[in-house]
Amino acid sequence: MKKISLLLLVLVLTLAFSGCTQPEQQVGETVKVTDLAGREVEVPKNVEKIVAIGPGALRLITYMQAEDMLVGVENVEKTPTAARPYSLVIQEEIADLPVIAQGGPDDPKVDVEVLLSVKPDVIFASSAVSTQIVEDIQQKTGIPVVVISLGTPGRFDEEELFESFRIIGKVLDKEERAEEIIDYINATIEDLSSRVADYPEDKKPKVYVGALSFKGGHGIESTQKIFPPFEVLEAKNIVKEANVTGNFIQVDKEFLLSAQPDIIFLDANNVQLVKQDYEKNPGFYRSLKAFQNGEVYSIYPFNWYWTNIELALIDTYWIGKVIYPERFADVSIAEKANEISEFFLGEPLYDELVGEIGELGKINVSSW
Repeated sequence: MKKISLLLLVLVLTLAFSGCTQPEQQVGETVKVTDLAGREVEVPKNVEKIVAIGPGALRLITYMQAEDMLVGVENVEKTPTAARPYSLVIQEEIADLPVIAQGGPDDPKVDVEVLLSVKPDVIFASSAVSTQIVEDIQQKTGIPVVVISLGTPGRFDEEELFESFRIIGKVLDKEERAEEIIDYINATIEDLSSRVADYPEDKKPKVYVGALSFKGGHGIESTQKIFPPFEVLEAKNIVKEANVTGNFIQVDKEFLLSAQPDIIFLDANNVQLVKQDYEKNPGFYRSLKAFQNGEVYSIYPFNWYWTNIELALIDTYWIGKVIYPERFADVSIAEKANEISEFFLGEPLYDELVGEIGELGKINVSSW
């Protein structure tokens, strides 16, 4: 009997000591990140499965080359469109993935049951999703939610955007890709800025961008006071003279007649709305210098479910070619568009953009 008791004691002690020799937190090891909402979030050290919710979140994941980690997507992401170029290149990866939310700002209407069934290690949420919804999702699922942001709509140079890349990089072990993107954006902006830095102010044409989408399509009166491509190119934006507060704004036709821009750019997705208005008010349009001289050009819609950074940069080169042709004479817009889209999305997409949205070029308003 004593021998049996002694053997049991040795066995217990052996098991106890063998347990002590195991590495600490071998399973379930975590790291802490501070997200763009200022929340400290504890996430698994080795993330393998993710989802992204809210405007722009999936776009950032795609830029970071992490779409292969997705286990579910929003319903709004299921329909590919050139207005969201990333949707064209990830369709094969997401086509059969479950719908874990409907999508949209504020409340993307997450399906908690489906979300739990796909078991993501981390949920990335756009800063456009309300903080209360973010907290509710994390509380109901027990899954860490990390808030990321594309920054101000239309901008592509803000620290908030760069910090989002770094946060995603830290969580997904893709820090190198994060820095590549930041360096590329900065180098591109530097190239654009250097081309126009010493351009004489008195020789710059007056410019206007109209028909911009903001919570839907609009006509020529819809514009932006601080339009990022104009800012980078130091363009003479007539809207800065308008007595209207806000950034995405509506100016009246009288203002355009008074300001008389030399060049007008129109969002390609809304050119048809401008054409319809032209048919109702031909006198107004024929009184605009830019329409008289045929100086009306298309641009790509880079704000669509937040900002398409690649389209914003492509537009900026195109606008630069129109405003300062001699400074951008070496730039082929097709080649530049393919270079930019290939860097961000892994594929040259200019042909797809032309096929669905149209070619960047002069709009033949004389035929209206």
